[in-house]
Amino acid sequence: MKWLLTLIIGAVLGALGLFVYLRQVPHEVAPAVIIPGTNALPPPAPAPDPNSAAVIDGQLPSAPVVTPDLTEADLPVRPTEPAPMTAVNGNSAEVPLGKLMVPVDGVKFSQLTDTYNAPRGNERQHQALDIMAPKGTKVFAVADGKVAKLFTSVPGGLTVYQFEPTEKFAYYYAHLDKYADGIKEGMELKRGDLVGYVGVTGNSDPKAPHLHFAVVQLTAEKQWWKGTPVNPYPLMAD
Repeated sequence: MKWLLTLIIGAVLGALGLFVYLRQVPHEVAPAVIIPGTNALPPPAPAPDPNSAAVIDGQLPSAPVVTPDLTEADLPVRPTEPAPMTAVNGNSAEVPLGKLMVPVDGVKFSQLTDTYNAPRGNERQHQALDIMAPKGTKVFAVADGKVAKLFTSVPGGLTVYQFEPTEKFAYYYAHLDKYADGIKEGMELKRGDLVGYVGVTGNSDPKAPHLHFAVVQLTAEKQWWKGTPVNPYPLMAD
């Protein structure tokens, strides 16, 4: 019996000794990194927050996850309004609807020359269309509209100002030799009605009779002598 008791006590003491030995053996650890210039160790990295949007399935991704915060302002804009009307010759004026007829009898559109931007001295442009024709050639209304003013001026000579039906635009006929019979202010003209005859009145060259024709966008006051010039050339057709 004594030998059995001795065996049990020896086994227990051996197990206790092995446990104490294992507790005293140091485990391998990564070498400590000292922050240069100090004796301090760097602070431990914080543990990842499991609720963070950057943590996927408990793992930190190799690159940060970016979730764009798009709003309606970031989306492409689709225009709901039609594009503004293209200006004529860089002019901000609107363009009258429809095509204007060539106002001089016997002259085709293909025979016209765009003289709108032709210089007049060093400070201004022509801003009108010169249609060459023999003196006395008939001049017709380019479109429907009302005779707003019959006027004689130093530069334009014998002139006619015609307002189109919406009274947004005026048509200007100048250097006339004489008016058509019966024409008067306030009367309605139809496209092709006789307005007058080609002449050399005003500052026109007596050797080069022609019709000086202009289009003007009127102001809100509808003043026949005032407005924004518009190039007539692209508005005309046979």
